[in-house]
Amino acid sequence: MSTQSEYITANKDRFLNELLDLLRIPSVSARSEHNADTLQCAEAVAQKLRDAGAEGVEVCATEGHPIVYAHKIIDPKLPTILVYGHYDVQPPDPLELWTSPPFEPVIKDGKIYARGACDDKGQMYMHVKAFETMMQTNTLTCNVKFMIEGEEEVGSSNLGKFVASNKERLKADVILISDTSMISMDTPSIDVGLRGLAYMEVEVVGPNRDLHSGVYGGAVANPATILAKMIAGMHDENNHITIPGFYDDVNNLTEAERKDLNAAPFDQAEFNTDLGITQEWGEKGYSTFERTGTRPTLEVNGIWSGYTGEGAKTVLPSKANAKISMRLVPNQNSDKISKLFADYFKSVAPPTVKVSVHEHHGGEPYLTPTDSIPYLAASKAIEKSFGKKPIPTRGGGSIPIVALFERELGLKSMLFGFGLDSDNLHSPNEKYDIFNFYKGIETIPYFYNYFAELSN
Repeated sequence: MSTQSEYITANKDRFLNELLDLLRIPSVSARSEHNADTLQCAEAVAQKLRDAGAEGVEVCATEGHPIVYAHKIIDPKLPTILVYGHYDVQPPDPLELWTSPPFEPVIKDGKIYARGACDDKGQMYMHVKAFETMMQTNTLTCNVKFMIEGEEEVGSSNLGKFVASNKERLKADVILISDTSMISMDTPSIDVGLRGLAYMEVEVVGPNRDLHSGVYGGAVANPATILAKMIAGMHDENNHITIPGFYDDVNNLTEAERKDLNAAPFDQAEFNTDLGITQEWGEKGYSTFERTGTRPTLEVNGIWSGYTGEGAKTVLPSKANAKISMRLVPNQNSDKISKLFADYFKSVAPPTVKVSVHEHHGGEPYLTPTDSIPYLAASKAIEKSFGKKPIPTRGGGSIPIVALFERELGLKSMLFGFGLDSDNLHSPNEKYDIFNFYKGIETIPYFYNYFAELSN
């Protein structure tokens, strides 16, 4: 029987081609015209789990997109790992900025370019192939369950119901998730924290219809101007968020924690060059690392009003809209922050307009203890695979379901990501290094081994 390394080497071309096939399915969960594609992708993932040796494979219907479940119980006495991932992807817009079609994967300079390449099909599929490798080499050391959903990119609105209704089915000892990134392949790291999220949409309404800007301009409040002023007022001169009570529950890092966090290698000039900016921006008194992982934020994700088509149309718009997200840090609560935002936004609106606020979705922040068995197993696995001990870092993104899992299942999650911050997640030309894909398949079985060893 071949070793894990030999099996991966012998099958690496097939592993890659299977991933490329998954990437060709436009499983965009946010758009109803892709509902059939999303179902096709769920069924494809289910079939690959069957082929890998999983049992009890099921495409479980929800009120939205289905959840794929599977398991392999080799010995009830052994620890059980619940693998979570998602097969849905972000919309590919704006299409004109892609250098190749988003659902026709292209390999260039050792990287796969396609929507979902890293987030999360590439990372999710590492687990399927790692499981297959352990099955085929008779080296599976833990029981395993899979829960792969199709609504992560739209807030996982049906996952909570599924988890609450399947607690016995989902019993495990840890949840393993690859949907995060490392500092680099030369400097491996593990995300030990995630920020929470409060996502809002606002509308400012002035006159009952669009007006001629010459006839009415200067006499009627322009909702676009009012909205711009309201948004600009949400940061002060130090880029500190001005919503009353916003920082009340923030757990500030100790000086020792700040020192450890900033010890990770980081080149500000390289960061700026990569993004095409001349200077960084953010809350005064904090480093870029701190701003993107340990501090709360408020960002405009989209804003629109009036005429935006080709050519000129001189209107004073009737209304203006914006989508605004706030990233939250440990001890902040998304419901509380959403209410603080809504109350503040309404309070600063002038009497010349009417405003409304709609909450889309939210999620809670999360921390993984670095002295826990899952973290120690992950650290040892990466050290064995990379030859270097990983650095614990905090991610700036949000995976709202992590807090849900702890609340409903009583389980800690291990964030075991192999992406890079430069992989253009949610942006045109998303990519994933083929090296990272294979490195994940190699490293995941080590986690199983060390988790089984440390759990005894």
